[in-house]
Amino acid sequence: MLNPAIAQRDPSAGPRLLVTLLALALLWPGLTLSELDLSVLFDGSNADTMAVFLSGFWPPAHDEDFLLLLWQATWETLAIATAGMTLALVVALPCAILATRALSISAISRGGRPHWWAQSLRWPVRGLLIVLRSVPEIVWALLFVRAVGLGPTAGVLAIAITYAGMLGKVYAEIFESVDPLPTRALLGGGGSRLQAFAYGVLPQAAGEMLSYTVYRWECAIRASVVMGFVGAGGLGQQLDLSMRMFAGGEVASMLLTFLALVLMADLISQLLRRRFV
Repeated sequence: MLNPAIAQRDPSAGPRLLVTLLALALLWPGLTLSELDLSVLFDGSNADTMAVFLSGFWPPAHDEDFLLLLWQATWETLAIATAGMTLALVVALPCAILATRALSISAISRGGRPHWWAQSLRWPVRGLLIVLRSVPEIVWALLFVRAVGLGPTAGVLAIAITYAGMLGKVYAEIFESVDPLPTRALLGGGGSRLQAFAYGVLPQAAGEMLSYTVYRWECAIRASVVMGFVGAGGLGQQLDLSMRMFAGGEVASMLLTFLALVLMADLISQLLRRRFV
């Protein structure tokens, strides 16, 4: 009869302990290189300075002139995110179709082998998507601010370029992950490649595409606020100005508005998932 202590012993306890020790061993050099020192928050007069700044957050600014400015900045933020996502979709969808291995319009053939010109297009398009998404949107925003000047145009272009690469990559993977049998059945029945793609691939991929697109729109709202700190317009630019003037009440109102925007995007995402996914 086996010893109860041996019978209850977890066979994976050793590997888990090893992984934990390895993670700790890797974490320590990371903390050292990042020079993380939380004690500076309470060193000298830093704590008093932070307390004075935070005390200015209440009450949030609510005078008529500021609320009008906040309203305009909020709509500008939404416009930057939506316009950038729209341009990103215009680029991402064709690139995703061209980059898909066997289920795109350009690649599907009746024999199951892609055309030679589809093969030659696929890798350059995939390389283009990598280039577009490899540079953060904040860097693109800095470049476009230098090129087109301060304002929302730089933010729209930055979101469009970065998110085109992200959306194109994910869309291509979604197209490749769907069941190919409906597409083959449509092709075998005499349908064109366009019909096979529209009726065989898209109905299966639409739910995941919609879910990811709405999520990326929510990310674009957050990104548009961040890019405002480099002069790309919207709430971020106004937030930067208020923080420089130590206007805590204005900062609090903008943070609450930003929170409301994210909650709104999350509610829209849930509604669309319930309706279409």
